[in-house]
Amino acid sequence: MTQTKPSYKKCRFGECALSLGFLDREKLDYVASRQKISKQRIGHICVEEQLLDSEQVARVIAMQYDYPYIQLEAPDDPELFTLIPVGLMKKYHFIPWRREDDRLVIAMSRPRNLIRVVDELEMMLDSEIGVVIASEERIHALTDKIGKSVSALDSLSDDIRLPVIREAADSGDILSLENVASEESLTVKLVNSVILDAINKGASDIHIEASDAGVIIRYRIDGMLYQATDPLDSHHQSAIISRIKVMSELDISEKRVPQDGRFKINVSGRFIDFRISVLPTIFGEDAVIRILDRESLKTGADGFRLEGMGLPEAELRRMRRMIRAPYGMFLMTGPTGSGKTTTLYRALSEVNRKDVKIITIEDPVEYRLKGIVQIQVNEKKGLTFARGLRSVLRHDPDKILVGEIRDAETAQIAIQSALTGHLVFTTVHANRSFEVINRFAHMGIDIYDLVSALNCVVAQRLIRTLCSCRQPTEIPDEELTESGLVRQRDQVFYRAVGCEQCNGTGFRGRKAVLEMVALDDDMRALMVQRAPASALKKQAGASGTVFLRQAALAEVVSGVTTLDEANRITFAEAVA
Repeated sequence: MTQTKPSYKKCRFGECALSLGFLDREKLDYVASRQKISKQRIGHICVEEQLLDSEQVARVIAMQYDYPYIQLEAPDDPELFTLIPVGLMKKYHFIPWRREDDRLVIAMSRPRNLIRVVDELEMMLDSEIGVVIASEERIHALTDKIGKSVSALDSLSDDIRLPVIREAADSGDILSLENVASEESLTVKLVNSVILDAINKGASDIHIEASDAGVIIRYRIDGMLYQATDPLDSHHQSAIISRIKVMSELDISEKRVPQDGRFKINVSGRFIDFRISVLPTIFGEDAVIRILDRESLKTGADGFRLEGMGLPEAELRRMRRMIRAPYGMFLMTGPTGSGKTTTLYRALSEVNRKDVKIITIEDPVEYRLKGIVQIQVNEKKGLTFARGLRSVLRHDPDKILVGEIRDAETAQIAIQSALTGHLVFTTVHANRSFEVINRFAHMGIDIYDLVSALNCVVAQRLIRTLCSCRQPTEIPDEELTESGLVRQRDQVFYRAVGCEQCNGTGFRGRKAVLEMVALDDDMRALMVQRAPASALKKQAGASGTVFLRQAALAEVVSGVTTLDEANRITFAEAVA
């Protein structure tokens, strides 16, 4: 039982140590003589002289003051640390340990100031205080560790109120608002702070990772991962993941299998969607939060206009010609996070007119477009891409967007739609434009039907653009040659530096680099014959295609980005 009122010494330290058998009379006399000279605490001298360890000293003090001793591992609830200033804990050498009914139990290593500490805490917390004794070494270690977590939290945004918007299972109607910051909870405050900090820094994803070093929080900004703050104490990990599961309406008791969910919040009048993926690892559960800011582009200077992509004039004309075709398939390819959906939205905005019916089926609906019918995939309810696309065709559309072709059924319906008078915009996962043929072939799609439907294949990457803090740099001729560049007279290359405006990264924002392959009769013939990629590339080049590598190097030459960045997103091809 923990005591609730301070008590006075029952015996001297030395007598208690003798009673417990930790010291003999000879060692005690030696320590006493040292204490008279140094004026240090006897327990400190015993540890310094390696006569006792810190746990034995704690047991002696517990007997001396008649308090229970505990071998301290960690507080039952890390959020108790938010109740008391860290400075006060360090001053009086204690930590909050657990709650017992209406009492807060503290673990203390130096009870000499016990009366003052208990009085101050009872007044501060309006709660009865219980006391146990623990080793000073463990108390200091935990105070430092939790203190760093609190400092890391304080380095993020404070006093954040993020209302979570619950959505009905069967529709998109809003049911209720929950002010998640109304509780004085470290976990709620931490999760809210991380979310808002990530939004303010323009992150696309938040990674919350369990490791042997603690909980690591990282943001993906402009396609790259950056650590947001110092690692948090590992004891926060379970509470953080549980909070995210509650927000996403996932099963907080299930920790052995992956889970996916979503939630929506209102930040300064702006509704932002989040997709959640929770994955069990050897150190605990990891979470990745994808930020879907539907209104970010609409409120930007360029909105969803094609001009906002920053394409060269010739490429802009080619794209407009492709997306204004009366029927066929406009197919985009690229890895996850390469901006395919955003480019398709720009294309739809370009062709959106009052006399045209446009329907999209997406997972998820990332941005809402006026004048366009948008459908959200819901596989749990049986609304897949394939089933939704069949229904879309009965709604007399002129143009259709299929967010992603994932299976043979969806591919077949999309191709038939393109062959029967509809203009279909869609995406497929492939690294290069010519790899889409193999991708569809693996699905069992007839290649003749595919190439008959295809108007063009557009491969896309996002390249980071330099901040204004950029500085000129020299690049060795050998590196230029290996990268496919030839030095021109007075050519200036730049390197990333880093400043406050770019959060020290040297880059601000990204822009698309495209490889647009238009399908003419010659290209279709080669594809049907399953010609090698080299032959397809040669034909595309002869037809005016600017390849991804060329587009990336053009941004380097113009000073928009660095050579390292171009080499990161495209394969280097040496100059012959």
